[in-house]
Parts: sequence; structure tokens; C-alpha cells
Amino acid sequence: MSLRLKALALVEVLLRVPPLFVVDEFLKISLGLPVSSEEVPVLSNVTVDHVDILEPDVNYYDANFYNAFFVTFFKFLVCCSGCLSSLCIFVLYAKHLIIVYLYLTSLGIVFVSYWTNVSAIKQIQALAQLATSPHHSSSILEDILNLNLKNLFDLDGPGVLVVQNFAIQFALSIVFRNVHLGPRVPLIQKLLPVSFMAPSFLAMLPMPPNLLHHSPVFSSLLPLLLVKFVLWSSTYTIIHVIYAGYQHGRLFVSNYGLSALVETEWMRLNVPCVLRVFWVLRVAEHAILLLMDNYDEDTEEGVRISTLLAVQSLASMAKSLLVTGCETITAVLGMTSVISFFCHYIGNFFQWILLTDEEEDKSIGTVSAILFYILALQTGLTSLHPEKRFIRLCKNVCLLFTALLHFLHNIVNPMLMSLSASHNPSVHRHVRALGVCAFLIIFPISLLVYLWSQHNVSTWLLAVTAFSIEVIVKVVVSLMIYSLFLIDAYRSTFWEQLDDYVYYIRAFGNTIEFCFGIFLFFNGAWILLFESGGAIRAVMMCIHAYFNIWCEARAGWSVFMKRRTAVNKINSLKEASYAQLSNLDDVCAICYQEMHSAKITRCNHFFHGVCLRKWLYVQDRCPLCHDILYKIDNDANKDSNSDAEAEENRNNQNHVLEEGADLLLGDGVRWLRQN
Repeated sequence: MSLRLKALALVEVLLRVPPLFVVDEFLKISLGLPVSSEEVPVLSNVTVDHVDILEPDVNYYDANFYNAFFVTFFKFLVCCSGCLSSLCIFVLYAKHLIIVYLYLTSLGIVFVSYWTNVSAIKQIQALAQLATSPHHSSSILEDILNLNLKNLFDLDGPGVLVVQNFAIQFALSIVFRNVHLGPRVPLIQKLLPVSFMAPSFLAMLPMPPNLLHHSPVFSSLLPLLLVKFVLWSSTYTIIHVIYAGYQHGRLFVSNYGLSALVETEWMRLNVPCVLRVFWVLRVAEHAILLLMDNYDEDTEEGVRISTLLAVQSLASMAKSLLVTGCETITAVLGMTSVISFFCHYIGNFFQWILLTDEEEDKSIGTVSAILFYILALQTGLTSLHPEKRFIRLCKNVCLLFTALLHFLHNIVNPMLMSLSASHNPSVHRHVRALGVCAFLIIFPISLLVYLWSQHNVSTWLLAVTAFSIEVIVKVVVSLMIYSLFLIDAYRSTFWEQLDDYVYYIRAFGNTIEFCFGIFLFFNGAWILLFESGGAIRAVMMCIHAYFNIWCEARAGWSVFMKRRTAVNKINSLKEASYAQLSNLDDVCAICYQEMHSAKITRCNHFFHGVCLRKWLYVQDRCPLCHDILYKIDNDANKDSNSDAEAEENRNNQNHVLEEGADLLLGDGVRWLRQN
């Protein structure tokens, strides 16, 4: 059953591929719009001694302009209509797709039958005109009656052509009888083979040339009427299907939202798999054409290709396949899906190394696809010259791979923190995580050494360098925090300065990332102004400036101010003496660790200073009695609220405070160690 479902899913994917090829062909011709080209103006009235440049005929150029404009506009409308129709077919359900393909197949058979009959009749008439000998038969029927086997079996004679056309038309009629969607009336079903083969019958008889010339038109009338009848009788059904789809989409959007509709249809249509199959078939088609061309050239020249030449030929063919594999928007989408597929399994591979079951690898495939497609759009990949397109493609893949290193760091970083904080005794898990970190350091360094030795300084190289150094810094920061947590896990006493060290290390890493973000913004601005502009690049720069610079700066400043305020609040509290701690003989109520130093709140409760500081990031009230921990004169009026309002706030916050106390245990370190 599983194999059957997989086979049906594959068939449905294959059914959705042809509309993409149709859209791709329209995009190859730029939707009928003229491609910019430099044309040499034609000069008139050129004499031997000099060139007379006359004033152009305004009416002539106006007429040419309007003719060219209307022709181009008509081509554009036809191409847009074809693309829209193909996309409508693409989103149909499988049962409707089968009906559409059956109708298109029957229509195609009618045209193939017509052109085959036309070609055969022309060749037969041409051979009849050449037969000027008085001993030659005037028709195939007379040759049959006279048993003139020599003329009948002449490979260059009309007899063989008639037999070939008989076989082709009979096969086409059988296929048409089984696939056409018209009424299956027995009389019509019997007349269909006769209609298809009628020109071949007439070619055997001594018929007038004009009648024989028009016989393919009459033979196509019956099947063409069936095809048109199906189209007209299905008009209401087509309109009903379109309206039902519109109603379903509108109702779905009103109930669940547009994003839910897009996600549902994306999963139903299996778009990534369809795009991959489309791109693979497209590349395979081009590869077959290249192999046929190379075979013809080798056959004509008769040259035995050596191994080195064969390798060079394969490399040249691979380069040509990659260049043609991203020449249109649909081809870029297909390549994006293929790259996403490989990135997904790269993420799976590192998940297997790290022995984790997280879902980060799925986001790797999705984000890498979005990143590659945006890079292709903002660099104008489809509009570049083939040689420049290949170079740009390699640069985009290099940028994508450096981004992939950041995604891999996002996988290994939580595992490092978990292993160090929980004091995990499994050595091989530590070794695996550290091995991935070593790869994330060594590989970017090797890549930078190679790129700087092979390429000149450019904006692209600076961007790759920034991404690579940034991932190295992030890995080093993770390893330093991992080391601190390991040291803390093996300590027998509470390490009060651990939080400060972790904060300083993370602040250093975040500062480096912020500086690189600013650098990349100016690097992109240089590209936008002096190398290759574009609306997409400008939009991406605005997004980068907002999320990676402004939001990061605001978040960093907010954390800094909260920490500074918390430190000031803690410093305003009284330090507990050794005698007070001895008399208390209790643990910190936040981290459940022994207290060798503590702060005393206004409500006379004892806590670690660092634990209380983390608590103040969330609340200004005591974790035990919910009283205000500090009081500032300037805010006296604000703190002296009514008792009823204070009691209401306490009731609303009690549940949050009880759950939040256990989540503030030194970034989860000591809580994991206790458990």
C-alpha cells in the first residue's frame, strides 16, 4: 500500500511538470517583449563622394512604431495568457489534470493526423508528377489490379508512402477513439478510423489533384467536431470549477487567513518536489542535446578523445548545464528547490553526527532556499551573459555555504550549552559537538585562505570574509561559554562571578556581529550605488538595516540598561555578614544553592546577589513575599498605590512568579545540575 501511494504521488508530481515547461518557454522569449539589441541604422541616398543624411520621414517611422508596438503588445498578451492558463492548470486537482491532458492529447492527435496526411499527399503528388513515362501506372489502384509488384514495392514510390500513412493514421485513430472525451456513439466510433485514413484511400485512386490536395481537411472534420463539442459542452463545468475554487479560497482565507491557505496549497501541490523534477528533466533534456551534438562532431571529425579531453568535455558540459539551469525564473526556482534538498540533507548529516532530534534541519532547507532565490533575484542572475552568469552563480553558492555554516552553529550551540550545563558524562557526545565546532573554525579559515589567494579584493570577497569571520567568532564564543559552564559544573561551591563572565563574553560576540552587520550594510550600499543596483537589493538593504542593525542595537542597549539598573538596585541593598548567614543556615530560594555571600532585601529575605539581579530583570518584587525590593524617592508616589490595586497585581503575578523562579537558575545551569 505504501508503494502504491508513493507511485500515485510520483504520478501527480509528473502531471504538474508540463505547465512549468510551458511557462519556462514563454519566459525564454521574454514574454514576447523585444530584447535590447544594438541595431545599425540604415542610411539612404549614399553617393560615391559623400553621404547625404536626410531628415527622416516622420509618417514612415510613426507607422512602423505603431505596428511594432501593437504586434509586441499582442505577443505580450498571448504570452501572459499562456502563462496564466498554465498556472491555472498547475493548481488543479489530479482528476481535473487528467481530464485536461486527455483533451489536449485528443486535440494534438487531430493536428498530427492532419499534418501527416498533408505531408504524405504532397509527396505522393510530387512522385506522380515525376512519373512521366508512358509505361508507368497512373495510380496505385491500377498497379494493384495489374499486379505491378515492382512499382508497388518500390521504396521510393508512392505505394510505400501510402502504406506508411495507413499505419500512422490507423494508430492515431485507435488512440483518439480511446482518449477523446466526446460522446461514444457506436457509429461515430466506427467512422473515426475511416475518417483518419480517408486521404490514404483517396491517394490510391485516380483522383483530381485539387480534391486530393484538400482531402486532409475533410478527414479532420469529424474528430475536430468532436473536440470542439467537448470544449463547448464543458464550458459550464469549467466555469463551475473556477468559481468553486474561488469560493473555497475565499472561505479558507476568511476562516484561517491567507498564510494558512498558501501553506495548505503548497503542501497539496507538493511544490518543492515538482520544481525539483522539473529542473532535473530540464537539465537532462539539455544534457541529451549536448551529448548528441558532441557525438555528431566526433563522428564527423573521426577523432579519438583522450581521457583528459573527455574530462574537459564533461567539465564544459557541466558548466553549460549549470548556466542553462538558471536562465529563467522558473529554472532558478527549480535550482533553488534542488539546493534546498541538498542543504536539508546536510543538516540531517550534522544532526546525525550530533545525535540530536531537533527540527533545525528543516529550517535549514527552507531558509537556504529563500536565501539563494533572493541572491539570484538581487544579482540579476537570469539576465546576465552566460559566462558572467556562471561566475555569479558560483559566488552566490559560496555566500550560501557561508550562511549554511551559521545554521550549523545554531544546531551545535544549544547542544554545547546543554552538555556543559547538565554535566553529561557521555564523552562521545562532547567529542562529536567539539568536532563540529572544529570544522566550523577550520573550514572557514581554509576557505578564506583559498579565496584571498585566488581572487582580487572585491565586494563579494569582503562579504564572504565577513560571514566567515563572524561564524568563527560565534563558535569561539560558544566554546568559551561551554568551558565556563564545564568549570562551574565541576566546582563544589557557588561561582557568583559566572554570570558576569558569560555576559562579558556574549557582549563581546554580539558587538563583533553588530560591527560586521554595519560593515555589510556599507558593503551593500557600495554595490547598490556603484556596481549593480536594483529595487530588490535596496529592499534587502532596508530589511538588513532594520533587523540586523537597528533591532539588534535596540535589544543590546535594552539589555545593557536593564543590567545596569539591576546592578544599581542590588548595590543599594545591604550585604549579609558571615554571622547572619550562619544564623540563617539556609539556601538561596532562587537557585537552591548554599549562600557564602548574600544580599538582604527590605523585607529581610536573603538571596544571592547574582540570582536577585536576574530576578530583577523580570520583577521588582521579592520572590518570597512579593514585597517591593527597593524604593526610590522620585518614584515614591508611583509606589504608594492603593492596597486594593497592589493586592490585585500580586494575585495576577503569583502564578507567573512561582513558575519563573525555577527558570532563573543561572541560565538553567544550576537547575539542570540539580536534576
